[in-house]
Amino acid sequence: MKQNGILSSIQSSEALDIEEVGDDHLFSGIETPLRKDAFAMEDELKMELIEKHFRHIMEIMGLDLTDDSLKGTPKRVAKMYIKEVFSGLDPKNKPAIALFDNKYKYNQMLVEKDISVFSNCEHHFVPIYGKAHVAYISSGKVIGLSKLNRIVEYYSKRPQVQERLTVQIANELKEALQTEDVAVVIDAQHMCVQSRGIRDSGSSTVTAFYGGKFEEEGTKKEFLSYLGM
Repeated sequence: MKQNGILSSIQSSEALDIEEVGDDHLFSGIETPLRKDAFAMEDELKMELIEKHFRHIMEIMGLDLTDDSLKGTPKRVAKMYIKEVFSGLDPKNKPAIALFDNKYKYNQMLVEKDISVFSNCEHHFVPIYGKAHVAYISSGKVIGLSKLNRIVEYYSKRPQVQERLTVQIANELKEALQTEDVAVVIDAQHMCVQSRGIRDSGSSTVTAFYGGKFEEEGTKKEFLSYLGM
């Protein structure tokens, strides 16, 4: 009974917090909120449990899971969550990064723009989609171009807020490239804004990170000029 009382108190507190916050935007920190035992369970078991619980959600909504169109949906959703749209939660899926000597002695900024971003809002679990633009100035090492896309993809494939996604990509680039001279701009649309709540389909959200030399006005302006901003 005591445990039930504690659980009830926690649930009441959580419900109150949600009511107070409403649709207001929240950003809890740079690290994705994960439990310490997040990867103690094997993927197969996670998918089995998600399938079971999502089936229950569909049943609660009154859907007929004997229908040919719906009966495979719980399994498809479970696989999609673990293997695809939220695969960036698992460190084993982090892209391996190899650096190469900057033999060309190229000391100007390198810009990779219009990298596709497909993520999901952690508040409503609906899509965030848009473009990321990243740049760096070599400190003596360079990275394969495709790895820039892979880094964006990895951090996008988890429940996100756009500010955190921007900073996570920037921090990974700084660590991988061994330089502070990195920049990240993300321009994305949020289905939680477009398809519910205010239902504004014309707006987008832009977030940016500038490190090292990119904090200098001239360097920042050059970077943004390549983006047409």
